[in-house]
Amino acid sequence: MDYAGLLIFIAIGAVAGWLAGILMKGRGFGLLGNIIIGIVGAIAGGLLFGLLGLIGSIVTAIVGAALLLFLAWVITKSKNQS
Repeated sequence: MDYAGLLIFIAIGAVAGWLAGILMKGRGFGLLGNIIIGIVGAIAGGLLFGLLGLIGSIVTAIVGAALLLFLAWVITKSKNQS
């Protein structure tokens, strides 16, 4: 992957994290946290959808980021209750 592709990937992940934060309503981690989770979610979504044979970068990134935000919310919620 070249630098331009990497920057595009990061930008898509950042937008996906922001949108996933909006979709998750109150389960986010602030703008910067959602963007970081979006980038990681873009990677996770890309791997997951790649294994399923599906493609579509922004949709894949949003789904991956939303799932990752939900999992992070569940983990932090369970730690706060303990």
